[in-house]
Amino acid sequence: MTTGNTDTTTKLLLDLEPVVEANLNRHLATAKEWFPHEYVPWSQGRDFDGPMGGEAWEPGQSKLSEVARTSLIVNLLTEDNLPSYHYEIATRFGRDGAWGTWVHRWTAEEGRHGIAIRDYLLATRAVDPIALERARMTHMEGGFETDHPDVLGALAYVSFQELATRVSHRNTGRVSGDPVCDALLAKVAADENLHMLFYRNLLTAAFELAPDDTMAAITRVVKNFQMPGHTIENFGRKSVQIAVAGIYDLRIHHDEVVMPVLRQLKALERANLSPEGEKHREELVEFLAELDRQATRFEDKRAAAQARAAARTAA
Repeated sequence: MTTGNTDTTTKLLLDLEPVVEANLNRHLATAKEWFPHEYVPWSQGRDFDGPMGGEAWEPGQSKLSEVARTSLIVNLLTEDNLPSYHYEIATRFGRDGAWGTWVHRWTAEEGRHGIAIRDYLLATRAVDPIALERARMTHMEGGFETDHPDVLGALAYVSFQELATRVSHRNTGRVSGDPVCDALLAKVAADENLHMLFYRNLLTAAFELAPDDTMAAITRVVKNFQMPGHTIENFGRKSVQIAVAGIYDLRIHHDEVVMPVLRQLKALERANLSPEGEKHREELVEFLAELDRQATRFEDKRAAAQARAAARTAA
């Protein structure tokens, strides 16, 4: 499939529509209804300063560690950009038929994530509400534009991205030290997992329809993968904090995101590739080996830094 070829893109979307419909029905039968308000400790809430004349926020009011707070803010700001994400997938997949039904359902489910996380953070006074709102405005004003505007690239990206987001939410809940936060993010992570399954099943079907182009798209996405929140202000510094804490790092990305998706797709063992497709697979295998090496180097550096910090504390 040639990127930008309208006729070929339309044919692929039409060929995949029965798979979309089947997986939409599976999703609707599997997804469990849940309500964000049930996972917010409203009794902890009180008025802030301003027109309500309440108490101004200060850091000591937060019970979360700095890294848990940072991770929650990154996750929330990522969810906040939903209007841009909706535009991207609606543009790629369309708003008619089964594709359109899925696009709107996905958007509705994703919408509650930002609602729930923000309500939790404000009710528990875990973050500076003014700084959070300013960060939201800055991030959303920048919008989001996918690096993979073709249908196969989009399907490959969301297959990995939804799983990465699930892992990030789940691990953030675990390090939060708050059972309420952990339960809330477990619900969010469960949604993200179902979304990943939907997209991964479509990508599996695409492998049968266009094996070489699908392999090329997967290789391109894996080699250039970025989290959807990478445009958040100071994302680089925040992501290092998150990685050092073991919430989301290169080892997790390799072992818990990239490799599980590739295994389910059977991407590294498919026999229906042409020499061109095989070339892309070899490129992918080479990159995976380098990613694994980088992950090990990061783990070694982190362990050494932790050992030095422990020695200083003991002294």
